[in-house]
Amino acid sequence: NIGNSKSISLMEFIETIEEELGQKALKNFMPMQPGDVKDTLADTSLLENWIDYKPSTNVKDGINKFVNWYKSFYKEF
Repeated sequence: NIGNSKSISLMEFIETIEEELGQKALKNFMPMQPGDVKDTLADTSLLENWIDYKPSTNVKDGINKFVNWYKSFYKEF
């Protein structure tokens, strides 16, 4: 899994998964924990320079593809 140099919020990520699964996640909001980070962003510049590949899949499409794969791989889901 490779990031695409675009940051999204955790809530946007969770909401996208919820939409794809058709159900709400059970969330337990807690204060920041040791090791938590406020912001993350994939730096794909080394990959782009190394093999001339720039990731372009957006989060919604990536989650959709993952959920479809997961459902087909784990048929009991």
